[in-house]
Amino acid sequence: MVLRLLLLLGGLLRATKPAPRCESGQETLGQCQNVQKAKCVDIALSSCTDVIYTQMSYPNFLDQKSREVIEYSSEYILISVLQNLLQGECNPDLRLLGCSVLAPQCEKDKVIKPCRHVCEKLKKNCLHAFDAIDMAWPYFLDCDRFFAGEEEGCFDPLAKLRGEVVVEEDPPSDLPGTFIQFKHHSYSQMVSMLKKTASKCSHIATTYSIGRSFEGKDLFVIEFSTKPGHHELLKPEFKYVGNMHGNEVVGKELLIYLAQYLCSEYLLGNPRVQTLINNTRIHLLPSLNPDGYEMAAEEGAGYNGWVVGRQTAQNLDLNRNFPDLTSEAYRRAGIRGARLDHIPIPQSYWWGKVAPETKAVMKWLRSIPFVLSASLHGGELVVTYPYDYSRHPMEEKMFSPTPDEKTFKMLAKAYADAHPVISDRSELRCGGNFVRRGGIINGAEWYSFTGGMADFNYLHTNCFEVTVEVGCEKFPLEEELFTIWHENRDALLNYMEMVHRGIKGIVSDKFGNPIKNARISVRGIQHDVTTATDGDYWRLLPPGTYVISAQAPGYSRVMKRVTLPTKMKRAGRVDFVLRPIDTWPNKLLRRSMEDIYDPYDPLELYDPHAQHGQPEARGGSSPGREKPWWWSYFSSLDLHKPLWLLKQR
Repeated sequence: MVLRLLLLLGGLLRATKPAPRCESGQETLGQCQNVQKAKCVDIALSSCTDVIYTQMSYPNFLDQKSREVIEYSSEYILISVLQNLLQGECNPDLRLLGCSVLAPQCEKDKVIKPCRHVCEKLKKNCLHAFDAIDMAWPYFLDCDRFFAGEEEGCFDPLAKLRGEVVVEEDPPSDLPGTFIQFKHHSYSQMVSMLKKTASKCSHIATTYSIGRSFEGKDLFVIEFSTKPGHHELLKPEFKYVGNMHGNEVVGKELLIYLAQYLCSEYLLGNPRVQTLINNTRIHLLPSLNPDGYEMAAEEGAGYNGWVVGRQTAQNLDLNRNFPDLTSEAYRRAGIRGARLDHIPIPQSYWWGKVAPETKAVMKWLRSIPFVLSASLHGGELVVTYPYDYSRHPMEEKMFSPTPDEKTFKMLAKAYADAHPVISDRSELRCGGNFVRRGGIINGAEWYSFTGGMADFNYLHTNCFEVTVEVGCEKFPLEEELFTIWHENRDALLNYMEMVHRGIKGIVSDKFGNPIKNARISVRGIQHDVTTATDGDYWRLLPPGTYVISAQAPGYSRVMKRVTLPTKMKRAGRVDFVLRPIDTWPNKLLRRSMEDIYDPYDPLELYDPHAQHGQPEARGGSSPGREKPWWWSYFSSLDLHKPLWLLKQR
C-alpha cells in the first residue's frame, strides 16, 4: 500500500514538473515544448492578411518568435508560392491552412488551434497535386502535430472561404446549361474554370500545359476532340492563342467563354458545334503571358493600358521574340527552286534572350501538326495576316504578301465578315480606318515588325496564322464583356470552320504504309506543307483549279489536277501513292526531311515545364541528387533550405 502511494506521488511530481526548455529547432521536431503565455498582436504577414481572424501570437507553433523570422523561413516562402507551384489547385485553401500554423489565431491572449478534420480532408484532396510535382507533404501541415480535435475547441481556417467558393464556382442550379459568367478571371480562376469545363465534358475535352511562364505559371490549354489527347487520322488541328500581351485581356476572356460555350452547346446538341468538334481537334490557349496579365490586373479594368503588363516578367515582348525567318524568306525568294517553308531556326537566334513562353510555343508547334491558328490581341478592331515584316526593313508600312496571299485574305475575311462591327461600313467607330479594306490588312502594310509569331508559324511549320485585334480597349470593364462576346462568338466559330477548306489526304507507299514528311506542293505557290507521322496532310486553299504534287526522298513524284468549287465547304480528299525509285535524280532530295531543322536544336532538349526563375547558387544543393524544378524558389535561403520537401527515394 505504501509502495503504491509513493508511486502515485512520484507520478504527480513528474506531471507538475515543467517541460524542459527547447533548444533551437527541437520544438519543431516535437522533442520538447516551450511553455509561454501567448500575447495577441495584429497580423502583419502579407500572405496571411485574408484569414478569418485579425490577431495572431508569437511564437507560433513552429517556435518562430517574430515577423522577420517567419517571413524569411522556408515554410512561409512555400505558402506564398504554392499558388504557382500547384497551378492554382487547392488554393487558397492550402495557403490559409498554412497561415493557421504560421500565424495561429489568438483571442484574449489564448491561442486556438486549427481543426484536425479540416487538415485531413484537405490533405486527402490535395496530396496528388504535391505528388504531381514530386514534392513531399509539408511537415508543418502534419494533421496530428499542429492541429486539434473539435472537442478541444479548434477553429476552421477555411470557414470563410467555403462560403465564397459556392458563389464563385457554382451558379444557381436553375440557370441554363449555357450560362457563362462574363467577368475577368485571375490566373487561378482561369485554371479552375478550364478544369471544371473539361470535367463537365470529359468525353470531348481535356486540359494540358505546354510549359511554364518565367514565374512558373503553367500555360494551360483546353482541348476539344472526340478523342482528347490524341491526333486522329485526317482530323485537322486548330488553335487559338490569347493574351500574348498581358495587358490585352479580351482574347483571354473570349477563349475562356468559348471553352464553356463549346462544352455546353455540344451537350445541348447544337449541330454546328457538334459538327465542328466531331471533325476537328481544337486547342484553346487563353493566356500565353499570365505573368504580364497579373501586372496589368493590378492596374485594374477600365484603364487604357498600353504599357503595363504588355511584356513578360523578363521584360520581353513575346510578339517580337520569335526567330526572324521572314528576312531569310525574302533572301530565298529570288533563288530559283528555293522553298519558302520549313525554314530552320538560325543558330544566332539562340544567342539572344529567348523567353520560356516562346520556347514553349515553338515546342508545341513541333509536337502537333497544326493547320490553322489565330492570335487574339487588343488595341484595334481589324484582322491582319502575314507577312508582318516588310520586304524592305526601312519601310515601316509596305505591302508584303506571302506566296499564299489569296489564302490568307480568305482566312482573314472569314473572321472579319462574321463580326458585326468589323463588317460595319461606318468609319466613325473603332476600326473605322480599315473599312475600305474590308476590315483586314496585310500586317507589314499596317506596321512592320520582326520576330512575330504569325510569320514564324507560316515559315517554320505547316500552320497558317492570322492576328485578330478584337477591340480598341485592351482591358475593358466587366460590363462590356457580354457585348464583346456576342460580337465575336460567330466569328470565332466561322474562323475555326475554315480549317476544313482546301484539300487533305494521305501519302503512302504501294503497300499502304504512311510516308512521313512527304512534301505537298501546289504549282505556282512557292510554299509546301508536309505530311504528319501518319502520312496525313492538309493544304488550305481558296476555290480554284490547282496542280498538286507529292514527293518524298527515294520516291517518284506524283501529280494531280484538282478543282475546288466555290461553294465547297469541306476539304477535298486527295490521296497519293508514291513508288520507290532506285536513283534520286535531284540531289536536293537526298536530305531527309527528318533533318530539316537546324542540327543545333536546343528545342529538342528543352523542358518547357521546368521552373525558369533564377538558378540556385552553387553549393546550395545536396550532392548526388538532382533537385526538382521548384527548388529554385528557395534559392535565397542559405542555411535553411526545405529538405523536408524532398521525397525520400
